[in-house]
Amino acid sequence: MDVSAQLALTVLMGVFLAAVAVLLTRVEDWRSYTPLAGGGGAYGEESAYATEEKPAGLIRWLTTVDHKDIGMMYGAYGVIAFVWGGLAVILMRTELLTPAGDVLAPMAEAMGVANGGEGLYNALLTTHGITMLFLFGTPIIAAFANYLIPLLIGADDMAFPRINAIAFWLLPPGALLIWAGFFFVPFGVDPSQLSWTMYTPLSIEQPEAGADLMLLGLHLTGVSATMGAINFIATIFTEAGDDVNWANLDIFSWTILTQSGLILFSFPLLGSVLIMLLLDRNFATTFFTVEGGSPILYQHLFWFFGHPEVYILVLPPMGIVSYVLPRFAGRKLFGFKFVVYSTLAIGVLSFGVWAHHMFSTGIDPRIRASFMAVSLAIAIPSAVKVFNWITTMWNGRIRLTAPMLFCIGFVQNFIIGGVTGVFLASIPVDLVLHDTYYVVGHFHYIVMGAIAFAGFAGLYYWYPIYTGRMYQRTLAKVHFWTWMVGTNITFLAMLLLGYEGMPRRYATYEFGTELVSLTLIQALHVAATLGAFLMLFGGVVFLYNFVQSWYEGPEAGLDPWDLEEVGLEGREFVWNDQRIRTAVTDGGESSGAATEDGPTDDD
Repeated sequence: MDVSAQLALTVLMGVFLAAVAVLLTRVEDWRSYTPLAGGGGAYGEESAYATEEKPAGLIRWLTTVDHKDIGMMYGAYGVIAFVWGGLAVILMRTELLTPAGDVLAPMAEAMGVANGGEGLYNALLTTHGITMLFLFGTPIIAAFANYLIPLLIGADDMAFPRINAIAFWLLPPGALLIWAGFFFVPFGVDPSQLSWTMYTPLSIEQPEAGADLMLLGLHLTGVSATMGAINFIATIFTEAGDDVNWANLDIFSWTILTQSGLILFSFPLLGSVLIMLLLDRNFATTFFTVEGGSPILYQHLFWFFGHPEVYILVLPPMGIVSYVLPRFAGRKLFGFKFVVYSTLAIGVLSFGVWAHHMFSTGIDPRIRASFMAVSLAIAIPSAVKVFNWITTMWNGRIRLTAPMLFCIGFVQNFIIGGVTGVFLASIPVDLVLHDTYYVVGHFHYIVMGAIAFAGFAGLYYWYPIYTGRMYQRTLAKVHFWTWMVGTNITFLAMLLLGYEGMPRRYATYEFGTELVSLTLIQALHVAATLGAFLMLFGGVVFLYNFVQSWYEGPEAGLDPWDLEEVGLEGREFVWNDQRIRTAVTDGGESSGAATEDGPTDDD
């Protein structure tokens, strides 16, 4: 596409965003209740937001500023993004079943994607990485945080409810822009093929207009995350109940607070990098070009955001595990203060390790050595958490419910992902393995084997709160075992592929030397693909169970996890109990509890 067409698309998108801004400013009384004076009330008190009932139907979801509603919308958005990113990787893994490019080439020809099957593979690789990190990872954590943080700290709502709503509504247009290249292929707009790191000078030279749209969409998601981070920090500092202080603040809130600090310092830098990249692509500036700027400068700026982003994604899941796991071990979290301190230490150290992604770029060896030292040091607070989780389970009364199984799976996968990362922190090892599938296996043990597992633990644990019902426990355990087996088959095969020298980001492969057997490489790719399909099956089971149980599952009752018995009932379940009792008092029907450890109708 020529420069004039790209400029036209840019102007069109600017007009669209301006129209959205004007529409938002013209909406009068766009929330269904007006805040009254006063801070967060205690449980059982009349809410400060109670002047009008919410409207029904679609209008409720379009106009709501209730933190619980917004949390559920974040969750639905995250699931949709997860499906998109998952289907993209299924296509990629299907292509890698055989050495030749015989799956995506016909699809690319039918769609009209530039560069044939390899171009479509690069586009899928790009959309998979961007979607999972920016459209699924951060929003799904925001879903938990929006719904639960005010409940856990005894607040009525977020500190800035309208900003909370705006932060969410920036995400759908962001997603549409990021995916736009796939929708507009018939009109001559190819999807971005820059990979999720968007390295220069390639990202400046590639002409796809879909890349410009993707960069604009990424900018919107960054603004959304920054607005949300400010809101969470303000909420925890100013809206907590009188009985909540720093000593008894729950561990999930601690991790969200730390994550929000990381977002506040890293995402604005990403926004600046994206603007400079757009200027280089469309207006002939030279921020990152070889002639005027520096491609290495781009990597420094990108990874100063990019590595804290990993901890932005992993710290809240660590908080979920630290919160949920003790409930089913029958005892309080061991070493609570040390878990908090290690969370803060990870947050600080995360800004000092970015250049370990750049060991192979030829930067000064003295700089490499310093980053190697900090990269090895950051493993210590992570190890502190692992030992705390294991010690919490030691001699505990463990109940192997679905949330507990996913917590245990998280710990196991996190250990493998963490240990393999320590090897990559060593410069000599990294120089050998950096551009191989070993890095892919290590990274996915963390983001899928650990982060996703913690997310599922949280979804199952808090399911009775946001649905009022209990899921089918047999299907939940089928989901767990398919994912536990699938993740380890897939990502262990990737680690072995890396040891065999298989380069990452390639759509085809060819080995025929005495050192590396093509048959072995293909067998490992087949294993990785079978594991991915096993996870696909487990994901379908999860979605069916989640939706079907929402409508037809047995009512959960007042104490679905029998937490009062062990004295570990959290504030959110106290709030839920009072909500149910209030509904019964007002004329609703009472129901018995249906716990995962007791008999239920769904068995």
